[in-house]
Amino acid sequence: MNKSLLLSWIAAIIATLGSLYFSEVKHFIPCTLCWYQRIFMYPLAIMLGVAVYRNDKEIFQYVLPLSVIGLLISGYHILLQKVPSFKQFEMCTSGVPCSQDYINWLGFITIPMLAFVAFMIITVCMMMMARSKK
Repeated sequence: MNKSLLLSWIAAIIATLGSLYFSEVKHFIPCTLCWYQRIFMYPLAIMLGVAVYRNDKEIFQYVLPLSVIGLLISGYHILLQKVPSFKQFEMCTSGVPCSQDYINWLGFITIPMLAFVAFMIITVCMMMMARSKK
């Protein structure tokens, strides 16, 4: 079994379960950007799970676009939360503001940061798989 594929799947599962924990157990209401990140992460947990089961080494073609877009959204979300001058570009106009920190562990670990790390792990692993195909 490909270790990059397995690590990607584990990262996607942890991110998905963490997201569900924050919303369903802790009752944190997701902002608009959190929803977008979920839209890109949740299918990855399923796609990568099927790929692990089938040992599909071509899955990077389908996963990379989703993980890179999710990575960009998470990065933008982190900037909104941590860089004061970015708050003027905030997209969330109704409901919970995207700049709100539900958690702020060690002064920098927020929910978007956790998503960013998961998307980064998946992206790097998929790039390694793509590179090994050449």
